[in-house]
Amino acid sequence: MGRIVKIDELLSIIERERKDRKKIVFTNGCFDILHIGHISYLKMAKELGDILIVGINSDRSVKLLKGNNRPIMNEYERATIISSLYFVDYVIIFDELRPNSLIKAIKPDVHVKGGDYKAESLPEYPIVTSYGGKVVICPYINNRSTSEIIKTIVSRFSR
Repeated sequence: MGRIVKIDELLSIIERERKDRKKIVFTNGCFDILHIGHISYLKMAKELGDILIVGINSDRSVKLLKGNNRPIMNEYERATIISSLYFVDYVIIFDELRPNSLIKAIKPDVHVKGGDYKAESLPEYPIVTSYGGKVVICPYINNRSTSEIIKTIVSRFSR
């Protein structure tokens, strides 16, 4: 089970893990309503290395990315849920729209995103590749996004 950490603690952990030659994997997202797409891609991300770090968008950044009706759950609840998954090692909440500063600080060996992205078009791609890191896109599971789940709930309960 993972731990929710602050940046200073995370940097110390990464330094220690790298001394033990551990491969660091990072991914990020809002994780507003946990669904099978999240679980699938987080498990795949863990298989790409030894330590899986998940960045969670802050409430403020989710609102800016997704609109005023989001997030559904606050950042602490989302971080707690993600940290409870056995394949997640560490969770950190970040307040940017994109995790660029976080990636620059931790320099993961592998940066993973879900299949609704293309590696080269990710804003993080130039950062990750600049220090020799790798970007991996996991397969997308159709119709399994938080936005789609919210639409389904609204349509079923508004009849």
